[in-house]
Amino acid sequence: MPAGGDVVTKHGARTVAETVASLVELIRARELRLFALIDQREEARSVGLELRDTVLVLFGSPAAGTPIMSAAPLAALDLPLKVAIWDDGVRTCISYVSPHAIAERHHLSPDLAGPLAGLDAITDALLVA
Repeated sequence: MPAGGDVVTKHGARTVAETVASLVELIRARELRLFALIDQREEARSVGLELRDTVLVLFGSPAAGTPIMSAAPLAALDLPLKVAIWDDGVRTCISYVSPHAIAERHHLSPDLAGPLAGLDAITDALLVA
């Protein structure tokens, strides 16, 4: 479901921590590279602030991303892929910039844009209880 234009948000049944763990497993199973896990709630706490449970996951494939950035250097602003997993107070949300939006923004050919579409399948897999 689009939220804020190019952002897709899906709702999962698991906790933020369980969803993050599942995403990490999927990333590893697909032999993608996990670049970073940023626990934004913990970072907020480290400076005396409160934030809802929010984790940013950065991941991708250098083999797929390098040709994209070679063709469109500003694609580096969107790569590696980023998924925000956060608690909206009722359920866990899984949000990311749509692969279609990234491809359009950087005028990617279908061949270059193709691997980005896997993001939808990966996030769909997180919805299984």
